Amino acid sequence: MTALRKTQVDPTSKAAPFAIRAERAADVAMREALLDASFGENRHGRTCQRLRDGRAPAAGLALTAMREGKLVGTVRLWHVSAGGRPALVLGPLAVDPACRELGIGAALMQQALAAARARGHAAVILLGDAAYYTRFGFSPEKTGELSLPGPFERDRLLAVEFQTGALDGAKGMIVPTGAALPKRRVVRALQAHAA
Repeated sequence: MTALRKTQVDPTSKAAPFAIRAERAADVAMREALLDASFGENRHGRTCQRLRDGRAPAAGLALTAMREGKLVGTVRLWHVSAGGRPALVLGPLAVDPACRELGIGAALMQQALAAARARGHAAVILLGDAAYYTRFGFSPEKTGELSLPGPFERDRLLAVEFQTGALDGAKGMIVPTGAALPKRRVVRALQAHAA
């Protein structure tokens, strides 16, 4: 899955188009470096990380943006139960700071949401800035009775439904339900982060 996105930028800039494709095993080191640069090395202690620890992303829903041979953006979606309702949680979404004005984040969001919808998923939840994510259809309307396994700001818990009513009456803890990673991958990943 590769999509070339031509960006509308100042023709005098050195901007180049970027491609969004499925994440590859070879992307891991670049993705981790981008996430550390974007969120800091303490990102592993954040609340939403509890939903990803030891789990594989949802099939076909880990995307990267490439520009001039370099990974400049990433997004992943993960299986969760939202108070007993099947859903996905989106995150993290990160874009290289040098490329933030090229529309990469929006393109990753649009492609990830379209892929999730095409795969039959009913809803996506995230913890993020409402001012940014409302343009993709996210709102706090269906998340008021949901909670996360750690501290979070209530107004940042947002969701979008692809199937009307998918999150109606959802209440309780959001918990991971995705496939567990093999133990050796979890240990190796934790060792890499500790270094």
